[in-house]
Amino acid sequence: MPHLRIASVNVNGVRAAVRNGMRAWLDQAEVDILTLQEVRADDEHLAAAFPDWQIVHDKATAKGRAGVAVLSRTPALASRTALGADDFDSAGRWIEADFQIGGVPLTVVSAYVHSGEADSPKQDEKWKFLDAMSVRMAQLGADEAHALVTGDLNVGHRPLDILNWKGNVKKSGFLARERAYFDRFLGAAGETVVGQEGVGRGMVGQLSDTRSFASEAGGLGLGWVDVGRAHHGEVPGPYTWWSMRGKAFDNDSGWRIDYHLATPPLAARATGYAVARAATYAERWSDHAPVVVDYTC
Repeated sequence: MPHLRIASVNVNGVRAAVRNGMRAWLDQAEVDILTLQEVRADDEHLAAAFPDWQIVHDKATAKGRAGVAVLSRTPALASRTALGADDFDSAGRWIEADFQIGGVPLTVVSAYVHSGEADSPKQDEKWKFLDAMSVRMAQLGADEAHALVTGDLNVGHRPLDILNWKGNVKKSGFLARERAYFDRFLGAAGETVVGQEGVGRGMVGQLSDTRSFASEAGGLGLGWVDVGRAHHGEVPGPYTWWSMRGKAFDNDSGWRIDYHLATPPLAARATGYAVARAATYAERWSDHAPVVVDYTC
């Protein structure tokens, strides 16, 4: 059965990734659409690194930071980078590309959510981004659309997604409020979501910041599917990011923060899911591993 292979990876600087062996992986991976995060480069650098690919790219406002891209074998029909209010700077963190696959419209998103820092302005920016992302995902998921949000979303949704989750409950990336957004993304469409911490997402009085999504849309589930968790079931990981420091990679002390979030019609087409973890520490070309999924056409 024909399939479409979509891969996503935070490259931690695309020029360094290519120097360190990314192309060797890509040349044998048989990928049709590749989404990149933390590109940290200009258009000409991407074009030079991937001359045989069609590319849409959005740079961050600050030079050398963030950056997202969608690479494809055939040109995207359209692309968009707008996210949130006009005064919200999402540059380099959200790009949508439209394709026609087997006669079916498909929107693929490459997203790079802020890493954040608990109780700091950096975390405020992360809340704003997650709010904007919630609104846009509700729009993308309407009318039985085929849509896919991929990328480094910088949140471990559940304890299964972080090896040392107990040591991170007060740190950005595993805060209860961050995970509540994912409870809503993945909650049954149109139903009130009660998150892991027992907080009804419509009960804004129990949240520390009533500007969050709970005050906007009644806390209803959006109905998206975490393809990785659906494929692997209730098991730890498989992790997609490991610190470059210490023995985190060798000990598989990682985080699953890179996702394929699909609308139900697209999720039903997923036939395989894999994390392309490097065989050894020395063979890594990023601190993240590619997440690769096959979808039937």
